[in-house]
Parts: sequence; C-alpha cells; structure tokens
Amino acid sequence: MFLLDGAEFRVLSGAAHYFRTRPEQWPHRLRTLRAMGLNTVETYVPWNLHEPRPGELRRLAELDAFLSAAAEAGLLAIVRPGPYICAEWDNGGLPSWLTAALGRRVRTRDPEYLDRVDRFFDAVVPVVARHQVTRGGNVIMVQVENEYGSYGSDAVYLRHLAEGLVARGVEVPLFTSDGPEDHMLTGGSIPGVLATVNFGSRPEEAFAALRRHRPADPLFCMEFWNGWFDHWGREHTVRDAADAADTLERLLALGASVNLYMAHGGTNFGTAAGANRAGELADGEYRPVVTSYDYDAPIDERGAPTEKFWRFREILTRYGAAPAGVPGAVPGGLPGGVSGGLPEPPPLPPVLPAGRVALTESVSLFDALPALAGPPVTSGTPPTFEELGLDHGLVLYRLAVPGPRQPYPLAVDGLRDRAHLYVDGERVAVLERGREHPVPVPGPATVELLVESMGRTGYGPLLGETKGVAAVRHERQYLHGVTAWPIPLDDVSAVPYGTGADRRCPAFHRGVLEAAEPADGFLALPGWGKGYVWVNGFCLGRYWERGPQRTLYLPAPLLRAGENEITVLELDGAPDAPAVEVRPGPELG
Repeated sequence: MFLLDGAEFRVLSGAAHYFRTRPEQWPHRLRTLRAMGLNTVETYVPWNLHEPRPGELRRLAELDAFLSAAAEAGLLAIVRPGPYICAEWDNGGLPSWLTAALGRRVRTRDPEYLDRVDRFFDAVVPVVARHQVTRGGNVIMVQVENEYGSYGSDAVYLRHLAEGLVARGVEVPLFTSDGPEDHMLTGGSIPGVLATVNFGSRPEEAFAALRRHRPADPLFCMEFWNGWFDHWGREHTVRDAADAADTLERLLALGASVNLYMAHGGTNFGTAAGANRAGELADGEYRPVVTSYDYDAPIDERGAPTEKFWRFREILTRYGAAPAGVPGAVPGGLPGGVSGGLPEPPPLPPVLPAGRVALTESVSLFDALPALAGPPVTSGTPPTFEELGLDHGLVLYRLAVPGPRQPYPLAVDGLRDRAHLYVDGERVAVLERGREHPVPVPGPATVELLVESMGRTGYGPLLGETKGVAAVRHERQYLHGVTAWPIPLDDVSAVPYGTGADRRCPAFHRGVLEAAEPADGFLALPGWGKGYVWVNGFCLGRYWERGPQRTLYLPAPLLRAGENEITVLELDGAPDAPAVEVRPGPELG
C-alpha cells in the first residue's frame, strides 16, 4: 500500500489518454472512470504530438486542462511523460524528425539525444509539476521512460531522466514500469525509484518476479492489460469479461495497486496509429495498428460502459478507498458493494440516425497536387518522408527509365509502406512492403511511385524507422535522378473539387451530412478500398477494406447542427456511386 496524507491508500487507476478523445469529451470519460470505482486516471504524454517539428511546441495546454478536468471529476492522476511511451502510438511517441536523424542513438545517453529530451522536458515537466498533490493538485506519481527493459540497458540514460524530472520540480514518487521478466526488470529499473510491472494474466507469478528484485516496494501493476488492440488484416481481439475480472480480483487480493490499461481506449485519430512487429523478439512481420483504440476496454470507444465495466465496478467497490481532499471523492472509501456511494455513469450523447451520405463532388489527387503538395525536391536518390519534412501522408516520386531497352524487372527497395506504381501515366501495380514483386518495365519510360506511409513501429528493436523508399532498380541498375512531391494530409480544405464523379484514382470525394444536432456516429465505407476520412476538416483516421475495423467513430463534438462536410480520399478505387453510410453502432470485427 501507499500512504496519502499519512493514511494507507490503494491506487485504483485507469488509463485514459487525453489525446485519444476530444477535449469536450474529457469530463464525460473521467466521470465514467469515477463511476467504475477508480480513484486515479493515468495518461501518457506523446512527444511527437507536442513537438511535431524541432522547437515547434504546441497543444501543451491540453495536458494542463486534462489534469484539471481529472481533479474536477474527483480523480488523482499518474503522468507518464516519456520521452518514449509505446502506447501503440506512431513511433512510440518519439518525433520522426528525431529518430530519422539519430537512429539507434535514441533512448541512450547520447548527448544530442539527451539535449533534445531536456528541451522537451523543459516545456512539459513544469505543466505536470504544478498539478502535483504536494502543490494542492492531483498528480501523485510520474514515470521515468517506459518499459525500457524491453529495449535497452543504459542505466546512465535512465538516471539522467530521473534526475531531470526532479530538477524540474517533480516532488511526487517516480516509478518505472516493465514486463515481469528478470532481464526487463534489471534493464529498466533504477535503484531508489519504485519499480512496477505490466501484465495481463497470472498476477501471482508477475508479482513474485517483482518481489525477487524489489522485496520492499509496494506491489503495483502499472498496466493490467484487460483487453488488447487490433492490426489491419488480422482478427479483432476480445477478452472475456469474466476472465479479466477474475484476474483483477486476484491481483487486488494480493494487496496490490492497479492501473487498468485501458480503462477507456479512445481513437487513433488522423495518422497517429503506430505499428508492431510479429514474433517473440518483436522483429518480424510488420503489422500496422487500426484507427480504433477501443481496446475492448471496460469503457468503449464511444464512452459507454460494457459488461467488463460492471464486473470491474463490483470488484473495485470492495477494494476501493477514496482519497481525501480530492473534489468529488467519497469520504471513508467505497464500502458495501456497488451502491456504496458511487455515482452512476453519466448519460451519453444521442446517436445519428442511420442513413447514407452521397459524395457528389470529386477530383483526382493528381489534379489536386498543385493545391496540396509541397515544393518538389530533386535528388540523386529517393528522399525519405523525413528528409522532405513530412511526418505522414503521401509522396509522389518520379524517375526516368533510360532507353531504348527491353522490359527488365523494376524493383522498389525498402518500401514503407504501400505504393501505386505508374508507368507513363498508367497504374500497373500496387506494391506493399514485404511484397514488392518486381514489375517488367521497358525503356524509355517515366515511372511514378505514389507512396503512402502507415504507422511507424512503436515497440522493440526496430523502433524509429523512416518512411518512403530506399531505392528503385531496373534489373540490377539503380535509377538515379528523382523528383519528389511531399503531400501532407493535415489540411485538405484547399482541394479544388468539380461536380460529378471523377473515376480516376486516387481521388478526393466530398458530400454533406445533415444533422439535426451534434451526435455520435459511426461511418462505414462499403465498397471502398483504402483511404482517409475527414469531417469538417478533422481527420477521423484511416479505413481499409481488409478490416477488421469496418466503421470509424465520429465524435459528436466534431459536428454542428445543419450541414457537415465529409471528405474521403480513396487510394484504390471508389464505388460507382460514392457514398458513406452512417450506422448506429461500431463494427470492429
């Protein structure tokens, strides 16, 4: 157990990331956490969200506001500021401009890397520090890095981070979190800093491993994996609610504190979803994460309680003890079962009626290039996305095949992650990483590659990959002399539409959704291939016909009463009558 204001206190926490829900929804989600019987909320801080380009800091006010909203909901807070977070987030939260420049030097004592970390901590740690319980706020713990024992063994680096947090004003306990394995705990923990473990089952074994290394530390499962996330092209993952509840009960019966990962998952809006690698050593097949981060959590993507919520609530009320002095806290704890002073979950917003939205305006991506693409860059070899200053989106590479020559195989090396191959203006193939089959091309010819990036690997030894292509070869001969157009997808408001359907692909399509009032919705694109959806200029994320996810969550705060603009960028091929369906609930697989 921990001590809070001199009294024994068990931390009953749930993860809910401020960057995976709209700010207008935070009060609802936090009140729902409180209604489940939790006394604390945990969040990561993604570095790449807050510093998308070197020195360009943004959106730190969101972290500040989220911690205030948590206090108003009666919740303490645990903050995990990185610099690395994993979280199935793109690049594990590390900025792509940083990993592209430093490669394997990240997450080590490398002076250039530490300098960038220190600058980021200078901006973010004071925000966290002013919310600490020692200063009248609600932050009770701050993490040093994240699951470092699954990656490295640089104790000098970890100590630098811990000392840097303290030097910037952190007064509450610091902690590390790692898998319950000997090599992970020895590589990721720091003498004098609380060690915690992450697991989804067998709590007795996990805590026994922790006890071998830290016999005096209070038991804490910093990530109790009560659900899981999904990858494109694979099955939707669901964990039985009774099984998860049984593990939670056993965990708490051992006297431990817990952080439910996730309590509420939310959504990987835009291009924020990361990727993983298959295999025990996380170095195998590339697997991009889907847009939804529902996680089969007790509070679903829309914020609704699930069966898991109610089972957890019954258990948490029996083990809970509410902290004193936090607004909304229940004095004396939560005795007596479900009705022991807990609030009921707050109501959800209405849901849009089922319907169909015709997308009546279209324009080819190539016709929209002048309005969207950055200045072209000419180079001897294909520049990466990062070298073009592009985090995610598309890059159009153009090269010339000399001639005359016979149709030798054209090969694309190091494709990350998907490309449409055009020869003299005609699409001849769609290539994917790991399946870049050579295509016969005669010369002379103009070759174009429209490359799309998916999520960067966020966990394991292959962290920090670049995007784009490494080289293009005709037979064994490298093709040199490349012109590249970066195409960001952050703002598509300048796309010049025409009326009627443009059958060329890829293409943008636009239509109007009429709403009587702001309401939650779920958008489906049956008959479409792969692409992106925006509502009123906000990118909901990626869709892909291979599933498992079939709908995109549309939060009510993005809508207004009356007309709402829906934009779709379809990369492979739109249906004959382009339309988006509004459905009453999610279809995640």
